[in-house]
Amino acid sequence: MAISARPLSNIWVAAGDGDLNRVRELVELHSASPNGPDENSYTPMHAAASYGHIHVLEYLVSRGGDVNVTDDDGDTPLYTVENLETAQYLVEHGAVVDRRNSEGISPIEHLSEDFQEVANYLQSLSSSLGQNHSQNSVVQPSQHSQDVASETLTSGLIASVQDILRRAEEEGRDPDEELQQAVARAVLDGLATGYQLTDSGTGGDRDRSQAPGDDEGSQAKRSRTE
Repeated sequence: MAISARPLSNIWVAAGDGDLNRVRELVELHSASPNGPDENSYTPMHAAASYGHIHVLEYLVSRGGDVNVTDDDGDTPLYTVENLETAQYLVEHGAVVDRRNSEGISPIEHLSEDFQEVANYLQSLSSSLGQNHSQNSVVQPSQHSQDVASETLTSGLIASVQDILRRAEEEGRDPDEELQQAVARAVLDGLATGYQLTDSGTGGDRDRSQAPGDDEGSQAKRSRTE
C-alpha cells in the first residue's frame, strides 16, 4: 500500500513552522507575498512573529515584509509575539509601539496578561517616547492670540512714543534716552507676553503623552495558522 506524500505547506504554515526553505520557494518561485493575508487575514509576517522565527522574519522583511502590516482586527505582528527577542527585532525594524487596534487595545495591553516581560519592554519604550515628547514639544499659541498680543503691544508703544515726543517738545529737551527706554520696556513686555501665551497653551497637554495603563478585560487574540 502506497503511503501518500505529505501535502506541501502554504506560506503561512511554513512561516509559522520556521521552514525558511519553503517560505523562500513560495516567495521566489510562486510570487507569494510576505504581507499576503490568508482567509483569516493572518499574514506570513504575523505567523513568523507569533512563533518567534526571527530568521524567517529577516527574510520576509528583505522581500518587502511590513512589520506594521495589520490583520482585520488591526493587529500588527507585534501583537502576536511571545518572546522578548522577537519583539526587539520588530521594534528595531520599525514596529510601532504606541498604537491601538480596532478594539482600542495597544500591543502592551494585548500582551500584558500572558507575556509580561514583553509588555514591560514595550512599556519602557512607550514611556520613554512619551517623556521625550513631553519635554521637547512646544504647543504654539493660536494665530489669533498672537495677533491680539502684537496689536496691543504695538499700540502701547506708539502711544508711549507720542507722549514722550509731546512732553519733550513742551519741555524743550532731547527725547532720545526716554525713547530708548520705552522701546526696551516694549521688548521685555513682548517676551513676557510670548512666554505667557506658550505656557497657557501647553498646560492642558502635559499629561497626554503618558503611556496608557492596562485595561481590564482585554483579551489577547492568539489565532494560529493550521
